[in-house]
Amino acid sequence: MDTAGEEKIFTKSFFLIFLALFTTALVMYVLMSTVTEYATSMGSTATVAGLVSGIYIFGGLCSRIYSGNALERVGWKKTALIFMTVHFISCLLYLTVSDVALLLIVRFIHGIGFGASANAIVTIASAILPQKRFGEAFGYFMLGTTLAVGLGPFIGGIIYDSIGAGGCFLSAALFSAIALISMFLINVDEPERQKNENSYSGLEKVFEYGAIPVSFFTALTSLGYVSILSFYRLYAVEVNLTAVFSWFFIIYSICLIISRPVAGKIQDNGGDLIVCVVGIIAQAIGLFLIAVAPSDITVIICAVCAALGFGTLNSACTTIVTRNVAEHRRPYAVSTFFIFCDATMGFGPALLGSFASAGYAPVYLISSVITILALPVCLYSLKH
Repeated sequence: MDTAGEEKIFTKSFFLIFLALFTTALVMYVLMSTVTEYATSMGSTATVAGLVSGIYIFGGLCSRIYSGNALERVGWKKTALIFMTVHFISCLLYLTVSDVALLLIVRFIHGIGFGASANAIVTIASAILPQKRFGEAFGYFMLGTTLAVGLGPFIGGIIYDSIGAGGCFLSAALFSAIALISMFLINVDEPERQKNENSYSGLEKVFEYGAIPVSFFTALTSLGYVSILSFYRLYAVEVNLTAVFSWFFIIYSICLIISRPVAGKIQDNGGDLIVCVVGIIAQAIGLFLIAVAPSDITVIICAVCAALGFGTLNSACTTIVTRNVAEHRRPYAVSTFFIFCDATMGFGPALLGSFASAGYAPVYLISSVITILALPVCLYSLKH
């Protein structure tokens, strides 16, 4: 293949891996927006319904811990196909659920399938995307998740209201099947499996040490972002801004579609630091504004800042951790990155919720402070 061909972004392989990411993420967001309502309809309390939603992330966290090692030992595509099959079968298992206890078990298994599948998809993308335009290409690739965030709850709500939970589960199975077929059709040149795997220490079979600093400061920004995901509806009622908050994620998604490719081009020209610093500061400002001066304007500003913040950083920092390690260690780098982010996404709401006894404004103020704490870690990580 010639050099020009190698530098093309929008190839057949790109569209297949993009479709695999988009439909896999779509399953998550279609069900996340409806499964708690389904659990409540089965007679569970709000607390248990929250556990039904959260145990999915815990299952994903467990499989991410293992998946880096699996990707190296078993092979990238084979591991992807195995766990994406688990992901697909789990969607069908929802149809057999008759009580909340079984629903919790299925959600946990489904999370295992999702976590390892997502790791494998991102790892394979790192080999498919053109290396000299990697930041830009990765920005386009990660728009699959952005579109899923925007469309998933909308699709899930329509299907649940018109057909019911069974329709949501069948739709999830269809999306999962599309992802599985897309992965099956992908051709990827995998690195040779390392024969020195047994020389890795216990932690090296889970973590890529070089990815930890970047993963850590990204996790701090994700803790700020999860405060929006978890409490924005309650805060909107508290400050009487439900109308503008209903547009929050639409504005967020539109800004991401614009900002991610631009940020990717800046990264490709040696701009890791400026993308990350601007993202951290922007998110901290947005959270601070809605905490101290909630209004229509500050909510819109916060949506834009969140897109420049965690939304852009999630893609930019995944690019950094995959680009800066040896090819055979990429699965571990991707796993390390998502373990940190999943941990804050999973446990962050409980931590931040403890500050909500006097209202939700303190939650966003503290989230702003936590976000800005990521700045010195970022500066240290990217200058060493």
